[in-house]
Amino acid sequence: MIILKTKEEMSMMREAGLILARCHKEIAKMIKPGITTMQINDFAEAFITRHGAEQVTKGFHGFPAATCASVNDVIAHGFPDNKPLQEGDIVKMDIVCRYKGWCADTCQTYAVGKISPEAERLIRVAKECLELAIPHARAGNRIGDVVSVIQRHAEQAGFSVVRDLNAHGIGQSMHEEPSYVHAGKAGRGFRLQEGMVFTIEPMINAGKLDMFVDFDGWTARTVDGSLSAQFEHTVAITNEGPWVLTEEA
Repeated sequence: MIILKTKEEMSMMREAGLILARCHKEIAKMIKPGITTMQINDFAEAFITRHGAEQVTKGFHGFPAATCASVNDVIAHGFPDNKPLQEGDIVKMDIVCRYKGWCADTCQTYAVGKISPEAERLIRVAKECLELAIPHARAGNRIGDVVSVIQRHAEQAGFSVVRDLNAHGIGQSMHEEPSYVHAGKAGRGFRLQEGMVFTIEPMINAGKLDMFVDFDGWTARTVDGSLSAQFEHTVAITNEGPWVLTEEA
């Protein structure tokens, strides 16, 4: 069942979203060769706590950390660790917090030092996929109108869209209905209506779309070892248009 939110509830989710947006702004200053994803994780957890919110992922079905830190060929759900990031790496930091009972979820991909032209283009296209899709998240449209834009833009650039990991509704819980993939045809799928709040989080691979999960049961990697990039926002559907809850104005 899809749980529709009131404007007041969306506003409370916006407060959680702003905490994450500001956290990412600080993380962007920290990214450099030699830093570890565990250091970033610990900073993010402390930042969230300091702003009166709580992290959500640590302990979720046994997940060990307050963030997902996914480096290079890791698509999503990577564990933060003490291995220093290297020049040329790309790292996805996916963070969820709950503030006064309401959640927000966002991810950014960061370049570590000077990266290859291919990695640079992948990050740019992945970000564009999200930015191009958001305006289509309007009441009356269907989810296919959103995801078809993502698929078309990624594939025109020679990249692929992951199908095995879904976007999701969000509210007082991190994961709610609806659940959907970031590919499909315009005019298909569930209809968007005011009060829906869900993530848009395209995962774009430089190579094949196929993935596998490590023995830890979490870490999702590209099957061909190619790079993967992701950007994510929590988006509310209003009659005035999409409201990006995890972006500073």
